[in-house]
Amino acid sequence: MITRLTVLYDAGCGLCRTARTWLASRAQLVPLEFVPAGSDEARRRYPALDPAETLADITVVADDGGVYTGDGAWIICLWALDGYRGLAARLSRPELRPTARRMVAAAAAVRRAGLSAGPVTAEPGSGPGSEQGYGSDCGGTCDV
Repeated sequence: MITRLTVLYDAGCGLCRTARTWLASRAQLVPLEFVPAGSDEARRRYPALDPAETLADITVVADDGGVYTGDGAWIICLWALDGYRGLAARLSRPELRPTARRMVAAAAAVRRAGLSAGPVTAEPGSGPGSEQGYGSDCGGTCDV
């Protein structure tokens, strides 16, 4: 049984930081702890994980030993939030899995819109405050 999740996120990526803030601001059924990917703390806690891979895409480590990456990581983050379990269950269907990433990006876009001017969309290449889209300030390491 999962009782805690650690989210390894790219602290150098604007979208990742905004998604982290959004996730942290929601009521949580399973506590989420956030650790910058590639940090000394992440390397100490999870020596078996490749730091470059955890920087390239969100990685979530469950206290039961499970490791979730990519779409699965976004889905388990939603599953941990109060009021989002049903959505997480729907998004876990294979044909909808990529939608989880876009949903978190859209939620982050709404939050980010309050912080900067410009249109709000969840489409890559059109995010507020970014000429290249979400994650453009992360040096190209972010797959969002």
